[in-house]
Amino acid sequence: MRRIGLMGLIGLMGLICLMGCKEASREEKAMEAAQEYYAALIQGDYQSFLDGRAHMDSIPDSFREQLLVSYKQFVRQQEETHQGIVSFVPTRVEDDSLLQVMKVFMMVNYADSMREEIVVPMVEVNGTWLMK
Repeated sequence: MRRIGLMGLIGLMGLICLMGCKEASREEKAMEAAQEYYAALIQGDYQSFLDGRAHMDSIPDSFREQLLVSYKQFVRQQEETHQGIVSFVPTRVEDDSLLQVMKVFMMVNYADSMREEIVVPMVEVNGTWLMK
């Protein structure tokens, strides 16, 4: 009887490990990447946000600098308008196979209690999810 109980416990632990250890889906990976990039934006890590965009390695340095300045201005504007951004929270994802993008819907939570939903198109490039 003990042996059956022990085997059942081992089997249950194995099942829990399989469920917990399973690889994240494409949708989950796209959502996690989008959330990481936008978290970097509100933390002031504009370079990481820029690096999270597809095809940014081929732009001229002058354009790269302009983008970094525009990100800073955006965050500053949100501070003035909404007392800042508290978080970006992914709410759902849609796989748009026709456009070959994963649309990540994110709720923007502002410090003044305002909220809005944005859509972040994500593409997979060499196994990494990047913003389109």
